[in-house]
Amino acid sequence: MFAAYPPVRNRNAFSTRAGVRASPSRSGFSPSSIRSCLISSCTLVFYIAVFGTSALAQSDDPDAFYRDRGDLSKAKRAVEIWNARLMANQGDFESAWKLARADYWLGTQGPMAERRDALQRGTDAGRTASTIQPSKPEGFFWMAANMGALAESYGIRQGLKYRGDIKNALETVLRIDPAFQMGSADRALGRWYLKVPGLFGGSKAQSEAHLRKSLTYDAGNIASHYFLAETLLDMKRTPEARQELQKVIDLPIDPEWGPEDRDFKQKAQNLLK
Repeated sequence: MFAAYPPVRNRNAFSTRAGVRASPSRSGFSPSSIRSCLISSCTLVFYIAVFGTSALAQSDDPDAFYRDRGDLSKAKRAVEIWNARLMANQGDFESAWKLARADYWLGTQGPMAERRDALQRGTDAGRTASTIQPSKPEGFFWMAANMGALAESYGIRQGLKYRGDIKNALETVLRIDPAFQMGSADRALGRWYLKVPGLFGGSKAQSEAHLRKSLTYDAGNIASHYFLAETLLDMKRTPEARQELQKVIDLPIDPEWGPEDRDFKQKAQNLLK
């Protein structure tokens, strides 16, 4: 009636009415330990997947690099990423205009030997953006900004060849959106009218008018006050220029344009001396 159990050498290893041993398996290989190990492994994989992917995304985020553009190596990394994206997709408007913006920074703040190449690349990227989206201001503005800095790098004689294209691009921005970037087009035109000789269309009065117009969009814009100070100095209105330079020093920094604002503040201090 009852099946006979085979002989067992280890009494602790066989079943009885009391049940099976509490720990029948070898140490570390019980079902509970295996289950615990699997849960830990899955949890580790989950964290690697979530946080590893997040870190990877952050490491390839050109906007994050550009925000930290005071570190030129990060500005260059942003340029590399946007340039690669634009090469992969010639219709990528966002990468095109942001590449132009980042190249303008490198073209005005980077090593002297590399500036013209950056400005030329930025000019081309801005032109590409303006072709992709001719109804938006970003491409036209950053093309003009790069071209303007490129013209200044060559001096009056060679730089004058850019004056027509720069002015046309900035006037296009005014037609599309005069308030773009808090009056950036008027701010840049104020600079254009100061730098271009009167024989070729320059005008100190027009420079002042455009700069004051830009301040109607953002009365605390540090760049506009600094450029206005330069124009007033050129007009021999030194007391007014000093007031504008003092405003540059006293005004709070705009977080979005922190590196530029700090640069203008330093220039203002030097000019006041």
